[in-house]
Amino acid sequence: MTKIHSHTLPIEADIVDAFCLMQKGFTDQFVYYDKQRACRYMGLGRCIALPTLDEAESELEGPVEQPPVYFSFNRFDAENPAPADELFEAFPRLKFMLPEIVLIENERGTLLQVNSLGPVYAGRIERFARQALAAPPRRRMTVPYRLEPDSREAWRAAVGAGLAAIEAGRVDKVVLSRRQRLVAERPFSSKDLLVNLIDGPARGTVLLYRYADVFFCGCTPELLVRKRGAELESMCLAGTCPAGGSEDERARLAAELMDDPKNRAEHDYVVRFIREVFRRTCYGVDVPAEPGILPLTHVQHLCTPARARLLEGVDLWSMMEDLHPTPAVAGTPVGEAKMLLREVETYNRGFFAGACGYVDGAGDGEFSVALRTGVFDGEIGWVYAGCGIVEGSVADDEYDEIGMKLKTVLSAFDGGEAR
Repeated sequence: MTKIHSHTLPIEADIVDAFCLMQKGFTDQFVYYDKQRACRYMGLGRCIALPTLDEAESELEGPVEQPPVYFSFNRFDAENPAPADELFEAFPRLKFMLPEIVLIENERGTLLQVNSLGPVYAGRIERFARQALAAPPRRRMTVPYRLEPDSREAWRAAVGAGLAAIEAGRVDKVVLSRRQRLVAERPFSSKDLLVNLIDGPARGTVLLYRYADVFFCGCTPELLVRKRGAELESMCLAGTCPAGGSEDERARLAAELMDDPKNRAEHDYVVRFIREVFRRTCYGVDVPAEPGILPLTHVQHLCTPARARLLEGVDLWSMMEDLHPTPAVAGTPVGEAKMLLREVETYNRGFFAGACGYVDGAGDGEFSVALRTGVFDGEIGWVYAGCGIVEGSVADDEYDEIGMKLKTVLSAFDGGEAR
């Protein structure tokens, strides 16, 4: 049994500014930052990595009883033998990572947590609190870059293989992805991209995992699973259209999306999957029959919320494993779609479309699906996005849809300066 000492105190600080100041001293960094609600956790330094939280015992210290916060970044298909890009290969394969410092903004307020394998030294707490309070306001910076084009012909071939598998009855849907190599015109840091994602127009949850000189980041719209006590939430997200250039156009496109048989069928595969998973492990399952619209900066999605109460003895990690990957990122049937992806996609996705999030020492937390993301080393990187292929899909239309989705992660390079 590993004993974790976790000291938490309230601070009157902006946690993003504090993170930007303090991050210089730590090569390991973790962020799960919901832009719409107070569910914001920013970690620095790795105190310990654990294969399971059953091995951890928490000793809570300080004026606020906040359980220690563990971060978890998981690959889309960890057993895929295809090579990942060289940056993803640099990350270790760890399940639960407890940082030395966690800056928190949640229902308890704004907090500083310091974690240790022994009683937390008071001088460290005071030093970290002092640094957080002294942090200057952050600044956004634009990083010029170029994208190396991928092959539209290779994409057409991949979509053709997917449609052939659908026609043969092997799958009903497969979610294919594209990746593009990015080359920056000047060096940049994980902090630069993080600030632009948090303060820029991207909507959703900002993710960051830095390990030494490489970092994975993005802003995803898709919640996989959230647990608070016995309360469980998820999201069925599939079906896409452009955001539109005005409110009238946005509304018109959203109405067309709601009435489009192809997108509704694609969405329904996800709804049925999540409803079935919830019914196996939960009670009081509530998944509406009709979707709504989730408006984002560059695209809009069909979205159906899912809620339930968790049966006793079922934990967040097991729910994450049952739900991931959903038909929204793999296809359906999920297992056959994953095998098809191993045949069609020439690369391993790494963390892209993986389940990334946090869980605290009490077993509560949440995971999001890592969409609209990329992996970088401060000079170059790879950016990723995908789309669902069903009967009737047109390769060039889907290629262009991915181009719209890539704009979210690429907004991390836009400092928003007046032009």
